[in-house]
Parts: sequence; C-alpha cells; structure tokens
Amino acid sequence: QVQLVESGGGLVQPGGSLRLSCVASGISFSVYIMAWFRQAPGKQRELVVTMAPSGNTDYVDSVKGRFTISRDNGKKTVYLQMNDLKPEDTAVYYCNARLRANDHWGQGTQVTVSS
Repeated sequence: QVQLVESGGGLVQPGGSLRLSCVASGISFSVYIMAWFRQAPGKQRELVVTMAPSGNTDYVDSVKGRFTISRDNGKKTVYLQMNDLKPEDTAVYYCNARLRANDHWGQGTQVTVSS
C-alpha cells in the first residue's frame, strides 16, 4: 500500500520559515518524480515545485529564491524548505509522487502565514 505522509505545516508570521516533510512508503522512492502542490481556499491546486530522480528541479516563479526542495532517497523523504513566507503562501500543501501512470498523493498539511 502506497502512503505519503506530510508534516511540518503550521502558523507562521510573514517573513518566517517552515520546513515540510513527506515520508513515502510502498514505492521505489528513488525513481519517482517528487513534487509539492498547494491549494488555497477557493483556488485550484497549483504546482509549486518538482524534483526529478536526477535532482533536476522546477519551481513556480512565485516561490523561486524562497523555497527549496530536497530529497533523501535513503529515508524515502522529500522536504520543502520555505523561507520569507508571505500571506499568499497560505494553502494546504500536498506531496505528490509520480512515475508514468502511477500518481500518488498525501493528505496535505496546512500552512498559514499571518500576523
């Protein structure tokens, strides 16, 4: 059974930082494209960043220079370091693992940026 379990969300003030984690089980993690998506209230789910097995990354423009994705294949974990958070980063953040037709999602973790 495939599971992706996110953690690390919470309430943070503008300018603050959070690190999200996503632990995978039931997949050959190292060969999967890992990604973080987010969905703000009333908006469509948005791709934030992807990381290929090779380590290549692709960020949405709005988070470039502030967010960093990384992965630890030995721990089957992908991270999202988020710095200089803004109110518009408020959303539920979802971990995604994709390999050809296999597409798996975590349950999401809430990130709220507010003073």
